[in-house]
Amino acid sequence: MRRQLWVLNMLIMLAEMVSVLGIPTTLKGPFKPVTRRFDKSLRRGSDDVPLDDPRLRRFVSGNYPEQIALALSSPCSIWISWVTGEAQIGSNVTELEPSSVASQVWYGKQSGNYTTKNNGVSMVYSQLYPFKGLLNYTSGIIHHVKLHGLEPETKYYYKCGDSSISAMSEEHSFVTLPLPSPNVYPRRIAFVGDLGLTHNSTTTIDHVSQNDPSLIVMVGDLTYANQYVTTGGKAASCYSCAFPDSPIRESYQPRWDGWGRFMEPLISRIPMMVIEGNHEIEPQAAGQKFKSYLTRFAAPSDESGSHTKLYYSFDAGGIHFIMLGSYVDYDRTSAQYAWLLNDLGRINRNVTPWLIATWHAPWYNSYSSHYQESECMRQEMEALLYKHGVDIVFSGHVHAYERMNRVYNYTLNPCGPIYITIGDGGNIEKVDVDHADDPGKCPSPGDNVPDLGPVCHLNFSSGPAKGKFCWDRQPEWSAFRESSFGHGTLELLTQIGYRSPRSNNLEKRSKFVQFNLFTWPLAKVLRHRGYEFNSRVVDMAQESGHLQR
Repeated sequence: MRRQLWVLNMLIMLAEMVSVLGIPTTLKGPFKPVTRRFDKSLRRGSDDVPLDDPRLRRFVSGNYPEQIALALSSPCSIWISWVTGEAQIGSNVTELEPSSVASQVWYGKQSGNYTTKNNGVSMVYSQLYPFKGLLNYTSGIIHHVKLHGLEPETKYYYKCGDSSISAMSEEHSFVTLPLPSPNVYPRRIAFVGDLGLTHNSTTTIDHVSQNDPSLIVMVGDLTYANQYVTTGGKAASCYSCAFPDSPIRESYQPRWDGWGRFMEPLISRIPMMVIEGNHEIEPQAAGQKFKSYLTRFAAPSDESGSHTKLYYSFDAGGIHFIMLGSYVDYDRTSAQYAWLLNDLGRINRNVTPWLIATWHAPWYNSYSSHYQESECMRQEMEALLYKHGVDIVFSGHVHAYERMNRVYNYTLNPCGPIYITIGDGGNIEKVDVDHADDPGKCPSPGDNVPDLGPVCHLNFSSGPAKGKFCWDRQPEWSAFRESSFGHGTLELLTQIGYRSPRSNNLEKRSKFVQFNLFTWPLAKVLRHRGYEFNSRVVDMAQESGHLQR
């Protein structure tokens, strides 16, 4: 059994304490690469939670709201989403009429006293497979209502549903985030990737809840509904291995409903921002993709000018978040690239000094799994993000944890972002354990083809791996990697100063943050590791939590 021995007590409250405590900063990097290898005595994963589990079953009747969720809209507004009615699955399904149930939210600043009422929109979607033996699905009615004119850092109480048929939810509450400002930040932000709904996933969410974040960011691959065939049954850790004769990549859409029910206790009170991963593609025979993702979730796409939930941006206190799509056109002639260029140009770093980017498939990755899979996107977009001084990048896709040294174009660079892979939420595909630099584990250039988009695999043109496709040791840009499941929390504790993204004056990079990684062996014994990382000033010690059996 592994338990944590804390090296640091609680949070470090002031950046001035850094020099006293001797915590290494990114200015003292790059750090020597470290690997914590997987304990082979442990299981690499667990099975999905069945849909008859009490946390996943439909526990309401009629048009009573369920699967209630929050998402940020603008600094003074928030989305509330929920589902009513029963989904259908079968050979022949009939869509529900969205207008048959109203979309209403009552809310106010005192429990039971709802001073404002807003209406919204409703919709349904269908996942259709016109192949013999495959079942079709149509959803319940999905509602989205935007609440306007909210005060910052204020607790609101709300009910949602349709009052005309006495189908309003129980009372829920949330606390709004601070307005954009260089001195005020969300208290704590949870980052989760590749979650799924296994028993390991439930452990991840239990601990996210215990850490009490004020915002949750999901970096793609949410339900893994496409690890099933349309008739349900048992999920496969490798879909193509288990179902080689499937006429299309199938999915079992009731897993989305189970996931929404499981997540409701958390995301009905804490906003969750999502970006799509490859498991959200879910192709249909008619050529439609991302139907579940685009219908079920609210996102500030119109507010940020992207007009699509596949990429968008938002502010949270002194942070500007950019959510990019790994599976939508990203080349320099694309709509996504044009939007990104415009969005970056509108950022006022005196108001939102922090710039955090998120997308699903990592650009820097030393694991064999998905090695160089997103190289085309890196070649198209990296220079633009570097020019505008992105501080941190979070990705998933690889089912392990990895933090990079500051890097740009595969070269150590003190002005580059910190890249963090956190695709270790607990999904059915199991944890990744092989590294591309391990003997015999370097993928061939024909491996790791992206689900959508071109292939741009390359041999390195400089450094110790010059002329090679893989390094023969942990790459110098990989600071720390570990095969485990868990999640991370980001805490921005204070702000001392700011430097222009185009400036090379590193001494003015005075932004303090702590990144805590919470992981555990897959035998479901928790081990916390309070850890790492500061953009521009502090990298918490690479291994601030020591482990013992």
